[in-house]
Amino acid sequence: MQFTDVIEQRYSVRKYKDQPIPEEDIRAIITAAGKAPSGKNNQNWHFVVIQNKEMLEAMAKAVEGKMEKIAGGLPQEKGEKFLKFSRFSTFFRNAPVVVAVYGNVYVPEGLAEVEASGMPEEDGQRMWYANPGVQSIGAGVENLILKAVDMGYGACWMTSANHSLKEMEEVIGFEKEGYHLMALVPMGVAEGERKSPAKHPVDEIMTIIR
Repeated sequence: MQFTDVIEQRYSVRKYKDQPIPEEDIRAIITAAGKAPSGKNNQNWHFVVIQNKEMLEAMAKAVEGKMEKIAGGLPQEKGEKFLKFSRFSTFFRNAPVVVAVYGNVYVPEGLAEVEASGMPEEDGQRMWYANPGVQSIGAGVENLILKAVDMGYGACWMTSANHSLKEMEEVIGFEKEGYHLMALVPMGVAEGERKSPAKHPVDEIMTIIR
């Protein structure tokens, strides 16, 4: 598939056929993720591939439980509205494969010097906003998804369940010093019609300074 076609055909897939992904395909997809650029070549990612249906169901139930606790602390109307979106945080339970993306968010280069120099606190905050560790994880996930599309699979970059990261980490049980769960990427053979929101035209997202 041509690269432009891969980009055009990528969309967030939330329904999957009950069809496994061969391990060689999974390895190819994760290999592509690991080829992404990263700050200082830190390669601060680890991809946990989950195929165990019982674990995925336990993760989904953990998310649902956390959402109920959150909703319980909100005014009734807001709590009910919040719970309506639970399906967008738990649809991964039906995917044949879910990649749990772990990352190590490191201290931005030069932050210690900025703080020690007496520069305004805002300067340091801005460096955290643009943390290279988070940017690196984003590059890895993008590579992962585009490779999956290139191989005929659909995927979805999920952060809607990030209010339950701790609970999902406990279910998964993966530990690596300094690493934390940052996103989920369920993937498989797409089922149903393509549903993708329109993207902004280039003139709305680009500014050229000459």
